[in-house]
Amino acid sequence: MRLLLALALLAGSAVQDRRPNVVVILTDDQGWGDLSVNGNTNLATPQVDSLARDGALFERFYVQPVCSPTRAEFLTGRYHLRGGVRNVTSGGERLNSDERTIADLFKAAGYATGAFGKWHNGSQHPYHPNARGFDEYYGFTSGHWGDYFDALLLDRNGKTVRGKGFLPDEFTDHALDFIRTNKDRPFFCYLPLNTPHSPFQVPDQWYAKFASFEPKLRGQDAKGEELSTTRAVLAMCENLDWNVGRVLRQLEELNLAKDTIVVYFHDNGPNSARWNGGMKGRKGSTDEGGVRSPLLVRWPGKIAPGTKIRPIAGAIDLLPTIADLAGVAIPAGKPLDGISHKAALGGATPPATDRMLLNHWSGKFSVRSQRFRLDAAGKLYDLDADPGQERDVARDHPAEAERMAKALEGWKSEMALKKDDRPFTVASRVTPLPARDGEPGGGVKRSARAPNCSYFTNWTRAEDRITWDVEVAAAGRYGVVVHYACAKEDVGSTVEVSFRDRKLEAAVTESHDPPAYGPEKDRAPRGTESPVRDFKPWRMGTIELPAGRGPLTLRALKVAGARVMDVRQLELIREE
Repeated sequence: MRLLLALALLAGSAVQDRRPNVVVILTDDQGWGDLSVNGNTNLATPQVDSLARDGALFERFYVQPVCSPTRAEFLTGRYHLRGGVRNVTSGGERLNSDERTIADLFKAAGYATGAFGKWHNGSQHPYHPNARGFDEYYGFTSGHWGDYFDALLLDRNGKTVRGKGFLPDEFTDHALDFIRTNKDRPFFCYLPLNTPHSPFQVPDQWYAKFASFEPKLRGQDAKGEELSTTRAVLAMCENLDWNVGRVLRQLEELNLAKDTIVVYFHDNGPNSARWNGGMKGRKGSTDEGGVRSPLLVRWPGKIAPGTKIRPIAGAIDLLPTIADLAGVAIPAGKPLDGISHKAALGGATPPATDRMLLNHWSGKFSVRSQRFRLDAAGKLYDLDADPGQERDVARDHPAEAERMAKALEGWKSEMALKKDDRPFTVASRVTPLPARDGEPGGGVKRSARAPNCSYFTNWTRAEDRITWDVEVAAAGRYGVVVHYACAKEDVGSTVEVSFRDRKLEAAVTESHDPPAYGPEKDRAPRGTESPVRDFKPWRMGTIELPAGRGPLTLRALKVAGARVMDVRQLELIREE
């Protein structure tokens, strides 16, 4: 009897001492105004709204104007420029390998870690999610995708797989599986959902409500608002809300809700002209509307329902705040730019502060204080009185304008923009080299202006080239697989892969000519996303690669028809 009592007490102590689980949900291109909790009556987002009702809402939370910089700041607690993130594609989205991530911290603390969705901070090791502290990964590592249904070339722990279903639903399915599998131990689950980023695709069950909807709330630029885009986005946002609800219900069903911190935010401002609370700017802009995001944090029993956090906060604050709440230590290392808001979430009155936050994109900077924003042109705006940034008040507040300009110059000197000269690393068993990371030469072109989900086409001549700047970490034998498409009348070309003095050649012997698709599923005109094709993997053979850096080149020694082939991706598979 005494033994049973002792075991029961130990079990109770273990439950009490267990660190909280963490679920972080990040959505893609959803604006601050795309939630009913922020006053948008065009749609209903009750599940997301419940996080504010049952937990805390940050009233002034800021991210960066585009995707990968915000994700890097969440992962590291440091401004994105410190971590090498300067672009959204072609390698500029990669987070430096010497940066420590929030997943590294939680994994070291004994947490199961998983990420499910759009990564956008590097594809090859050591930039891949599995190399950044995540035990499990399922999703796509690129900045955007060309088709959201049964998606091609997804990544599951470094292996290429095909999806099944609508991507946000599928990513949530994998997150739910991860939560169920790890329900008896602390887990850190990162769910970066990929909508409402274009292409504007959403299942009929969500779109039907908005197919002919006339929104009552319109964007500042009502004439520039494309209603078909707004309708699609509203439907996509309600789908996101449903998926958030699935996560919350699972936590309840597993009796984990009280033991789980749930965090919800967006990666930048809205991706179209639509209602956003009267703020100036949208995605890509360093103005208020381009960088303001909701931040909702729920932890039943620890954060009082209806808590509102007034002081400004940013994506850089997420790592220190979440780690502090969970009791996860942050070892000494590179200094953080972010601060912890644990005390405020616990009900303490935040002290007055003169803190400022930096926003940057494409060489343009702005600075936000509690009340003011210094914009990219050096104009000062009182955001409390003028959210649309219509009146420059620098002459009325010269000391504040000078203080913010001085802080900006200090940041610029610390984080000078440099040319990105990092090669693509061949450092794991399977290294994907997508078209996004290659350079077309001669007449070769991309299938779309934006590289992210494009493929190479118009390969017609022997002098044409496709080149990847790579660094091979370890010399050895590597299998070469090309994801290709080739018309029947073009079969027979001889293709060569070369790296330094090593070469492999093979003939294209099988046709594979599927049609391009994707845009026919769009509810509104897409942005810069390429259509997709069902490319076929072709194993060319094996090549001996020396260690070191150089161009990996794909070219044709013989062109049999009008075109050689279209190429979506090349893979190097190290042979043991």
